[in-house]
This record gives sequence, C-alpha cells and structure tokens, in this order.
Amino acid sequence: MMNKNEAEERHVLAVLVDNEPGVLARVVGLFSGRGYNIETLTVAAVSEDESSSRINLVTTGTPMIIEQIKAQLERLVPVREVHDLTEEGPHVAHEFALVKIENEGPDRREALRIADIFRARVVDTGVDSFVFSLTGAPEKVDSFLQLMRNLGETEISRSGVVALQRSNKDGVLNLKGGLRDD
Repeated sequence: MMNKNEAEERHVLAVLVDNEPGVLARVVGLFSGRGYNIETLTVAAVSEDESSSRINLVTTGTPMIIEQIKAQLERLVPVREVHDLTEEGPHVAHEFALVKIENEGPDRREALRIADIFRARVVDTGVDSFVFSLTGAPEKVDSFLQLMRNLGETEISRSGVVALQRSNKDGVLNLKGGLRDD
C-alpha cells in the first residue's frame, strides 16, 4: 500500500539496450503509457560495433514507483541491463549546454565575468549577443542559467544528463555493458 506522505526522489538510470530501430520509442512509451515523467534523456551507441546503446535518463517518483519503472524496463525485450546509479553508489552526472544571451553595455561585461567564473567558453559572439558553451553538474548549469537570465534574453539548448558510476573502493568501475564489470 502506498504511503501518501512518501517523498518523491530523483533517480538517474542507465539502461543498456540493443541498438535497433524503435527501441527508444518503446522505452519512452513505457513512461508515457504509465504517466511517468522523464526529466532528461540522452542516447548514444556505446559498443565498438554499435550493437548496443546506452540510455541515460533522469526520472522522479516515490521509491515504489522507481522500483516499478526499473522492473518494467527490465521486461522490455531490447533492454539488456538497467542500472539505478542513484542507488548503486556515487556517480558522476554532467550536462552540456549552449546558452545564447542577448544584451548590451555593462551587462555584456557581467556576462563574460560570470562565464569566466563558471568556466564557460565563448563559442560565438555578435554585436549584441554571446553564445556560451558550458559543461558540468546539472546544478552548475542551472545556476549559470539563472544568472544569465538576469542579464538579458536567453536561448538555451541542454543535452540532458549523462552519467557514470564512480570507481568502487578498488578503483575499478563496476558497471556492465559498454563499461567494465570486473
């Protein structure tokens, strides 16, 4: 029985799948068909022969919902493995963002100063705009965007979270699939 006071949690899932047409649609369909939300989603081939892809997705739900999501993902035929990086221990999660800001005068100098603090790179510049490239933890990207929005009109493109489990105490990654399992 579900506890109505049970808090929602944010989880990063890594799903290793066969790299074939329709797999992503099946995974996304599982979420939409059951009313689950996907906050971010990234997909890329990870094996040398491109026979498998890794789907990194971030979702939220109560612990019971997260367990249901993982169980349902594991039952999909093209899914090879499901890892809940949030539960499996420390992991590294990063995003890539391109941020265009249009502004003038002192706000332009301030945008450059903030970009320097966040180690964002200027990848394009115009008379009244900059395009910055930024990588880092989602919280870092969020903070940068909040500051930029205060300085002018922004246009944003984000990659979504990509994540890997950190090394265990022996210094060896222990994820399967496109990664290592020693």
